[in-house]
Amino acid sequence: MSIRARLPELLRSRSDLARLWTTLGLGLRGNRTIVAALAAAVLIFAGCFLWLRDSGLVAVDEVSVSGLTSEDASRIRSALVRAGHRMTSLHVDQEALERAVSGFPEVRALEARGDFPSGLRITVVERRPAAVVVAGESRVAVAGDGTVLPGLEYQAGLPEVRDEGPAPVGRLGGGDALNVVSVLGEAPVALGEKLEKGALDGERGVVLQLRDGPELVFGTGAQLGAKWAAAARVLAHEDSTGAAYIDLTIPERPAAGGLPVQTVAPVAPAGEETAPPPGVDPDLAEPQP
Repeated sequence: MSIRARLPELLRSRSDLARLWTTLGLGLRGNRTIVAALAAAVLIFAGCFLWLRDSGLVAVDEVSVSGLTSEDASRIRSALVRAGHRMTSLHVDQEALERAVSGFPEVRALEARGDFPSGLRITVVERRPAAVVVAGESRVAVAGDGTVLPGLEYQAGLPEVRDEGPAPVGRLGGGDALNVVSVLGEAPVALGEKLEKGALDGERGVVLQLRDGPELVFGTGAQLGAKWAAAARVLAHEDSTGAAYIDLTIPERPAAGGLPVQTVAPVAPAGEETAPPPGVDPDLAEPQP
């Protein structure tokens, strides 16, 4: 077929292509318009939120503080309330709160969240005292990480750890006392309340004394979770009653020592004759295997 004969078909094809191109162009322009409108809406929303986040409309008026038990509780609460009143419920500055109580060693962590529209709730996580360190005439509560807790109320029954150095300030230095305290710091609450004292034995490592109970021999501070779990299992077993010590150096194989030895009637070696029971004629007695 000649080109002249195909010309109407070619013109129609070009017309269709042109219409398609025009339609696509309008679609793209329409999509660009929608995208631009959405972007503008997002920017406006973000700007409004940033303005509202720090505005007086959501300023903190009420600060709730929980979790405090130390002698410094009122001072810690006041420091947190002052810092919290400089915030809004939509903009809680965690670092500012932590700085406000950085001078109180009994505070281990803070959990803070805004309570819209004008509240702030703060939970204080305190360091738990693990022992009383006795250095000369000084007695001070110490956490498991060695932090000295001068303002923390503690039970009189906390285990004692003697330190030959000067009275600790701030944190225990490296040494025997810190090694013992780090083991005490991992004690389950139920067992920790029954401990009387702890010390570092040159041969056996860390040794803890239970009140009216055996010594717990830990060796090193490795695998403390497994060792405490083994101690709880052994102490709960009736066969450990009366033991002088429980060796936990290998937590998979704890051993209770110092138990009275149970006597067993002697048994003759294989092939050796034994006397028949009383009242039985020796000639009628059956030979022993």
